[in-house]
Amino acid sequence: QVQLVESGGGLVQAGVSLTLSCAASGSIYRVDSMGWSRQAPGKQRELVATMYSSGYTNYADSLKGRVTISRDNAKNKVYLQMNSLKPEDTAVYYCRLGQDGRLYWGQGTQVTVSS
Repeated sequence: QVQLVESGGGLVQAGVSLTLSCAASGSIYRVDSMGWSRQAPGKQRELVATMYSSGYTNYADSLKGRVTISRDNAKNKVYLQMNSLKPEDTAVYYCRLGQDGRLYWGQGTQVTVSS
């Protein structure tokens, strides 16, 4: 089993930056990817950013230039730095980990951006 715990969410004002963290633990032996998705109220969950074991990263087109994903392989942690936050960034942000064809999810951390 793999456990993912997100942290760093909260209530912030528009325009500020925020960094989310995700710590992975458990049966981790060959991670293919780690990343973030988000789900806003009444909307489908959408991909935000992914970092693959090769180091390749990809981002949602709508967020390119405002978010940066990084990873600490030694600590099995992944981070998401978000800049110039907007009210439409309000969502629950989920950490995910891909390993051996399986996808694991964290419980999510709420990010609320006030105007």
